[in-house]
Amino acid sequence: MTKHNTPDPRPSLAALSAPLVERLVADSPMLRLGIERVGGACVVDAGIGHPGGLEAGRRIAELCMGGLGRVTLGPVPGPPSWPFGVTVHSAQPVLACLGSQYAGWSLSHGSGKGAFFALGSGPGRALARQEPLFDELAYRDAADAAAFVMEATALPPAELVAHIATACGIAADRLTLVLTPTQSLAGTTQVVARVLEVALHKLHALGFPIARVVDGIGMAPLPPPGGKFLTAMGRTNDAILYGGTVHLHVTGPDDEAEDLAQRLPSSASRDHGRPFAEIFAAAKGDFYAIDSMLFSPARVTVTALDSGRSFHGGTLAPDLVERSFRDVR
Repeated sequence: MTKHNTPDPRPSLAALSAPLVERLVADSPMLRLGIERVGGACVVDAGIGHPGGLEAGRRIAELCMGGLGRVTLGPVPGPPSWPFGVTVHSAQPVLACLGSQYAGWSLSHGSGKGAFFALGSGPGRALARQEPLFDELAYRDAADAAAFVMEATALPPAELVAHIATACGIAADRLTLVLTPTQSLAGTTQVVARVLEVALHKLHALGFPIARVVDGIGMAPLPPPGGKFLTAMGRTNDAILYGGTVHLHVTGPDDEAEDLAQRLPSSASRDHGRPFAEIFAAAKGDFYAIDSMLFSPARVTVTALDSGRSFHGGTLAPDLVERSFRDVR
C-alpha cells in the first residue's frame, strides 16, 4: 500500500518491538501465557485463560511502548502497605507514549451481547494510522509485521483480525495481538506502566508543544490485581491519579514550564479527591461525564532545560491509594 512507501527517518517502532514480540512468544511457557491463532494472527493470552504474571506485564508494557521504553518493578513512594510499583522511562517519550502506548484506536465488531470491543495500543498503531494524532506527530512507520496490546477479556473475532491486518497493510499471519484483562497480573502491571503516557496525553490536551518534550520518567505503586473489572479499573486509575509521579524535561521558557507543572497534575481537575470507582459510579458509568483533565499523575516535576530550573505541582495522596487498594466492588 502506498502509505508505507516512505518510511519515517525516526526509529521504526515496528522494528524495535519485533524482537520483544518474538521473545514474549518464545518465553510464553515460562511467563504462563497462552498462544493461539485466530484468523491467522498470533494471539497472546495474558490473563484470560492463562494466568500470566508481573513479568509478563512488564514485558508487555515495554512492547506497548514500541521498544522505546524501559519498565522496571521495584520500591516506589506510596502507602507503607504497598511498597512496590512500576517505574517507566523513555528517551523518546512522545513517540513511545503517544505514537505507540496510547490506547487510541477504537476496535469493535458485532453488536449486542456477543459484541467485541477494545482499544488498540502498541506499535501497530503507527502502521494503521487510523487516528488524526499521527498527522500531528508527522510519523509514518513501515513494516511487514504489526503488534497490538488490548485490554480484552475475550478473543477477538476473525473478522476484526482481518480488519486490523488490512489497515496495517500486512498479512494476517504477521499480526500479533496481546490480550491483557485489567484485573489480571499482567493487565494491572501494563496499565500502571502508562503513568508517563497519561502525563504526555494530558500535556498534549493542554496544548503544550509536544516537540519540546525531550525526556521523561514516571512511577506509580502497583495495585493488588484480581476481583471484578470495576475494582481493577478503579485501582489502576488511582495508582496513577493519586500515587503517580512524573518528571518531564522540556525546552522553552520557564514560565511555560511552570504553568505546565501547575496544570498537569490530577489535582487540577474538578473530579479530584475521591477513588476513581466512586467517581465512575457517580457518573453512572459514563466516562464522558468525568472531567478528562483528571487523567494525569498525582505529582509532576517539569525541568526547563534551557535555564536548568525545575517546577513542581501536585502531591501524592497515599490515604486515597490505600483506600482504593483495599476497596472491593
